[in-house]
Amino acid sequence: MENYLFHGNLVASNRILYTPSQFAKSSLIHLQEVGSLQATKQHTSSRQGLGSYLFFLIESGQGSLNYDGISYELREGDCVFIDCKKPYSHTTSKKLWKLDWVHFQGTNMENIYTKYLERGGQPVFRADSPKHYLDIIDGIYNIASSDDYLRDMKIYEQLTRLLTLLMEESWHPENMPENTAGKKKSLQEIKAYLETNYAEKITLDELASKFYINKYYLTRIFKEQYGSTITGYILELRITKAKQLLRFSEMPIDEVAGAVGISDANYFARIFRKIEGTTPHNYRKLWSQL
Repeated sequence: MENYLFHGNLVASNRILYTPSQFAKSSLIHLQEVGSLQATKQHTSSRQGLGSYLFFLIESGQGSLNYDGISYELREGDCVFIDCKKPYSHTTSKKLWKLDWVHFQGTNMENIYTKYLERGGQPVFRADSPKHYLDIIDGIYNIASSDDYLRDMKIYEQLTRLLTLLMEESWHPENMPENTAGKKKSLQEIKAYLETNYAEKITLDELASKFYINKYYLTRIFKEQYGSTITGYILELRITKAKQLLRFSEMPIDEVAGAVGISDANYFARIFRKIEGTTPHNYRKLWSQL
């Protein structure tokens, strides 16, 4: 790790070039660089092929980003979240900007960024609360500059906070066409319906008819939004309820199966073991000891 206070012809920056442990590189979302800069002259920075993901926030000033062949105007309060394998460049305007940034990577970051895009995330967006992002970047900087032997884990915690915040702000139905917002509302209503009626026999055709939505569209968008098929989500609800009954009631196991909508007790036992790694009987016995 090196901490640089740099004053050059183009920028004055305060940054940390971080070298994570081998454990962090192989197992965690890990830090590569974090810092802030104040531009002192108009300039353009261009890069491509970096093995990292970049988040930065415009704290003051203005500029522009060219990413993946598209140009974006940037101003105070705007955020950028991009995959640095793709070519990009950013340019400060005459109103010289101040940026706060973090470069990071992880073995599962490609899937996370893909999910961000699937949820409607954009390379450039307006922050609901810039301070939340600045607090996280400051937290990462302070941890990285410390000699805490757990700093890789603590940095991972902060980067996870950053990604969670990005996911929360990646969907803005109020900025979408009315029909798209309506479909999003229908999806929430369908999810709530499943959570109430999971023990009943529910078919995709019945859901599509009940909520006036194309079943093929419903199948695709439900998985994109919630990370599970409708059938998988119903099964998750049933197993969760079954675990509650096994732990907090004396109901026989075959009755537990029926109560969560699985009429075949043998099938219930097989699917429970597949998901939980143990039988309903052993699960009850284990948790009754605690």
